Amino acid sequence: MKINKYPQREAWPELVKRPVLQREKLTELIADIFKEVERNGNQALLDLNKKFDGVEIKSIKVSEKEIENVESLISNELKDAIQQAKNNITKFHASQITETEKIETTKGVVCWRENRAIEKVGIYIPGGTAPLFSTVLMLAIPAQLVGCKEIILCTPPDKNGNINPAILYTAKLCEITEIFKTGGAQAVAAMTLGTESIPNVYKIFGPGNQYVVAAKEFAQNYNVAIDMPAGPSEVLIIADEKAIPEFCAADLLSQAEHGSDSQVIFLSTDETIFNKTIEETEKQLKVLPRNELAKEALENSHFILLNTIDEALEFSNLYAPEHLILAMEDFENYIPKIRNAGSVFLGNYSCESAGDYASGTNHTLPTNGFAKNYSGVSLDSFVKKITFQNLSQKGLQNLGKTIEIMAEAEGLFAHKNAVSVRLKQENERI
Repeated sequence: MKINKYPQREAWPELVKRPVLQREKLTELIADIFKEVERNGNQALLDLNKKFDGVEIKSIKVSEKEIENVESLISNELKDAIQQAKNNITKFHASQITETEKIETTKGVVCWRENRAIEKVGIYIPGGTAPLFSTVLMLAIPAQLVGCKEIILCTPPDKNGNINPAILYTAKLCEITEIFKTGGAQAVAAMTLGTESIPNVYKIFGPGNQYVVAAKEFAQNYNVAIDMPAGPSEVLIIADEKAIPEFCAADLLSQAEHGSDSQVIFLSTDETIFNKTIEETEKQLKVLPRNELAKEALENSHFILLNTIDEALEFSNLYAPEHLILAMEDFENYIPKIRNAGSVFLGNYSCESAGDYASGTNHTLPTNGFAKNYSGVSLDSFVKKITFQNLSQKGLQNLGKTIEIMAEAEGLFAHKNAVSVRLKQENERI
C-alpha cells in the first residue's frame, strides 16, 4: 500500500489515477471473436467455451429441467436471504416509478414525456471464483418492473457444463426469459449479433473482466447500447476521529478482494485512526481467503492523511469513486458537498456490502472516474423516454409567429412554411 501524509494539491492528479490495464491487442482479439460468432453462431460459442473455459457442452441453452431441479441445490437459508434482498431491491426501485405529468407551455400547447421499456435486454453474469448471483437481482428486478419483454441472461458454465446453482435459482426467481451457457466476450458478441438460439438485444448490462468490458464497448459499433463504461471495483473511505479502524479495514478489503486490479483509497484527518486502520488492514489481510488478490490490489491503493474533512471531500470529488463511505459521526453536514460518487454509505455501520447485496440500492455503478458523468443502474436504465406534444388551433396561433421568426432566421424556410400554411388556412376559414 502507498502511504501519503498531507500531500500537496499539485500531487492529487497523480494520486487519483487508476491502475492502467494492458489493452494491447485486446481490441483485435475482441473483433475476431465477434467475427467468429457472426459467422458460426452457436457452434462458435461451443468452440469458444472449450477454448477459454475448458468445458465441452452440447447445448447453449439452459433446459427447463435444469431450471426446475435447481431448488434442491440451494439451502433454505440462502433462499431466504435472496428473497429478502429481492424484496428490498424491488421496494427501492419501485419507488422510482413516476406519474406522467402534462405541461401546458403556452395556452393551447401541451407537452409531456412517457417511458417505454427497452424491449430486449441482455444481462451478463460472471460465474468464476465469485459467481455474482446478486447482480441478477440488481439487473433483472428493474427490468421486470419497467416491463422489458425479453430479459436474456448469459453466464459461463463450470467444468461440468452446469450453471452455478445460486445464479440459476435467482434467475428463475426473477423470471428471466432465457438463460444461456456462455461467458466472456463471446457472450457479449452473441447478445449483440444474435445466434440460432440467443436473440440479439438492444442493450447489454453487467460486470466482467477486461475482455467482457472491451466486448461491451465493441458492441456499441453495432448500435447496441450498454449500461455504462466500466473498470475494476473501487471504494474510497473518509474517516474522522470517530471512525472505527476495524470497520474501515474490513470495507477496504471487501473491495480489494474483487481482483488484483481493484483499488481502494483511505482518507483520514486523524493520525491515530489512520495508523490503526493501516495496522488493522494488514492484520485482516492475513486471514482473508482471497488475500493474494487483495494484496495485489493494495499495492495500487493509497492511504492518505489530510488536514480537514472538507479537503478530503474535495479529493473524493476529484477521484469520483464507485463507492464512497463517510466513516464519521456528523455525516449529514457533508452530504451536500458530495458531487461525484456512484453510491454513498453514511456512518460507521453502513458497510459497503449492504449496498452490494440487500439494502435495496443498485450495486451496478460507474467506476474508473465515470461517476463524474454517469449514474448507477436504476429504472431509467431500462427505459427510453419519449416526448409528446399536442397543439390546438389556438395553440399554433399563439406560438406560430415565434416559430416562423426563428425558422427564417436559420434559413429553414420549409420549417417556417409548415407553420405558415396552417395559419393561412385557419385565417381563410375565419
